[in-house]
This record gives sequence, C-alpha cells and structure tokens, in this order.
Amino acid sequence: MSLDTWYFISFDGDYIYRNVNPPGQNGWNDKLRWQDIIRVCFHPGNFLEPDELYIFTNEREESYLIPLEADGAQKLWGELIERNLFDAELAIKIMSMTDGLYCWPEEDKKM
Repeated sequence: MSLDTWYFISFDGDYIYRNVNPPGQNGWNDKLRWQDIIRVCFHPGNFLEPDELYIFTNEREESYLIPLEADGAQKLWGELIERNLFDAELAIKIMSMTDGLYCWPEEDKKM
C-alpha cells in the first residue's frame, strides 16, 4: 500500500499537520507551527526509497519526518521554499541527487 493512501500532510497559515494511519498499526496525528521551524533537511531517496524531509523546530530535539510520497507533501515542499525555509536554488540542484542530506540553513550559517 503506497504512502499517499495513509500518510497525509496539510497546512494552513499557522500549522503543518500530519495525519498518519499505517495499515495494521495504530494511527496518530500531530502538528507543528511554521514559526517554530529552525531548519529543514532534504534526503533524496533512490528507486526503492522515497525522498524525505526532516523539519526541525525549537520545540523538540528530534525532527519531524515527512516522506515526499505522502499525500500533500509535494505541496508542503513548495510552501517551505516559498516561505524561504529552504533555499530555492539548492532545492533545484538536489532534485537529481540520489544520496546525501541537504539542509537549510546550512551548517555554517546561523539558524
């Protein structure tokens, strides 16, 4: 069963929402505030794995994982770029990559 049938992403002006209902497992949902985002990382997948976003906030140490195959995730990716939470030029550059972890702001820049 593909991710877009059970992993849903939506957002409004204040929050990003995750609603996840994996087959055969307990579902869950959460949300994060746009204003709390301090870093976004992109991990390109390969033909067996989806591309992934890792969104870091000032509210918790661990990131929020969002597979780009999730329903609504591509729209979120565009919104992150539109809000300057990920660099547009870097996003274009890494779209053809199949390995690595690309973050914004970059390590040597202040968060």
